[in-house]
Amino acid sequence: MPIRQLPETLIDQIAAGEVVERPASVVKELVENALDAGATRLDIDLEEGGVRLIRVRDDGVGIAPDELPLAVSRHATSKIASLDDLEQVITLGFRGEALPSIASVSHFSLRSRRADAEHGAQLQIDGGKRGAVTPHPHAQGSTVEVRDLFYNVPARRRFLRAERTELGHVEDWLRSLALSRPRIELRVNHNGKLIRHYRPLRVDDSGIGRVADALGEDFASACIALDHAAAGLRLHGWIGLPTTARSNADQQYFFVNGRGVRDRTVAHAVRQAYADVLYHGRHPAFVLFLELDPRRVDANVHPSKQEVRFRDGRLVHDFVFRTLHEALAEARAGVVASPPLEAHASSGTPSMRSPGAWSPMRQSGLSLAVNDPVAAYAGGYGSNAFGSVTPAAANAQPEEAGAAPPLGYALAQLHGIFILAENEHGLVLVDMHAAHERITYERLKTAQDGVGIRSQPLLVPLALALSEREADAAEEHAEALAQLGFEVDRGGPQAVRLRSVPALLDGADPRQLLLDVLADLREHGGSRKVEEQRNELLSTMACHGSVRANRRLGIAEMNALLRDMEATERSAQCNHGRPTWVQLGHTELDRLFLRGR
Repeated sequence: MPIRQLPETLIDQIAAGEVVERPASVVKELVENALDAGATRLDIDLEEGGVRLIRVRDDGVGIAPDELPLAVSRHATSKIASLDDLEQVITLGFRGEALPSIASVSHFSLRSRRADAEHGAQLQIDGGKRGAVTPHPHAQGSTVEVRDLFYNVPARRRFLRAERTELGHVEDWLRSLALSRPRIELRVNHNGKLIRHYRPLRVDDSGIGRVADALGEDFASACIALDHAAAGLRLHGWIGLPTTARSNADQQYFFVNGRGVRDRTVAHAVRQAYADVLYHGRHPAFVLFLELDPRRVDANVHPSKQEVRFRDGRLVHDFVFRTLHEALAEARAGVVASPPLEAHASSGTPSMRSPGAWSPMRQSGLSLAVNDPVAAYAGGYGSNAFGSVTPAAANAQPEEAGAAPPLGYALAQLHGIFILAENEHGLVLVDMHAAHERITYERLKTAQDGVGIRSQPLLVPLALALSEREADAAEEHAEALAQLGFEVDRGGPQAVRLRSVPALLDGADPRQLLLDVLADLREHGGSRKVEEQRNELLSTMACHGSVRANRRLGIAEMNALLRDMEATERSAQCNHGRPTWVQLGHTELDRLFLRGR
């Protein structure tokens, strides 16, 4: 077939396919343009899920009348002027493709006025056919109106989903925007009705109020705030407690320099950080912001800018993993998250805190103080069934008069399974097997970390057939493999000889374990596969070595277990991600008995 030049309108429609996938992508491009123009308030009107109408009004700097035609010309932008600008992009948009692409597949109008202009101006485009610029009354800022999306591309319009589905995609993206821009006011109307209003937060507000608005108070009241900086990177935001994990990954938001992205490196780091505390098949919830020099990240690797490429992916991976891993380690039994509204009211961030000093609380009309049993318990600490609390420590009284430990003091054992204890907040229930399992598991890990990974030589070297790429990786990462307990040398173009394996995992499938490790080394520059398999073995050992159900414990033994829980990292969950303790507060107890009604 002869080569021919395509008509310009057809070129525009083909190019639009890379930018305009559905109404949500149109809203994204228009809103990002408004934010780059300095908008602090956005009004978004939708009809029929955005298919019939999308209108975005902003209070940004506006566009001069003589620049309106240029604004809808392909590859015209005010955000980059040189290659240096492209290598350190700080704006949300920069390619100059969005407006012309959208205008080529819709009835499009752009109205705008700058602060120093006497009046506004309007430019209308129908299916890529540009009209003349005309005067039009308008407040400072811009209004972009998109009607009948894909009206001239029936094949694309047929692939749009139902109104509710398309609206859901728009709401999902606007939720992400609201989290990344808490100082922006955002009003969303659908078919003439206000469906969402994100109010701007104060400059001194931590942002937890916007998190509660976007994701609900369940997440905001059970999250850990973090803010850590190192090696030119800063990671801050909120991560959900393991007990709030979800059945899908619908509450995972990650932003790089304010841009919402999906990144496999970061996703892998988050999964590894939660691996020790998450129930099988569950997904953590998080809102995280990574800040770094724009020159260390490439935002121009995906048509919709939803993916980025880090110059040093290994550094980012390890930084995210260690920051989350250390934060989750502090999720100990007896430590609770500050309520979101309380933290919001005090302009602080939700943090992990221990219950405060013990105070005597009396029932109305009765003279029974809640902490009456405290003194009696102190004398019963002599024995220690769990080995970490010494008799002296068990008998020690708090320095401050009336103070009590976070989990309080044991009252009784229920059905040989649960420990009932009393603390400042009310009643504590502890699953003694799950709690002791976590304590034993953490001790086993600490002991193993102290001696390092020992290598077990094989009596007969194992010849493994691999792909040439895998064999090259084994040779390239020989030093890293040796640190993990593997001794590997090249046996041919597509073969290696395995001479040693990690001693603790000599019963595992060596070929599959080596392949898993090599896959991690190639993609992330490091691997925790050996450590994960080791931890699985230690977890099984801890499960079998922990106190069993129906074993009767004395008060001293139960209190010793409570003190161990308070001192052990990640003790709020067992090795399988299940909670080890539950707090029933005074309000909940009063509600059960209809007190105060």
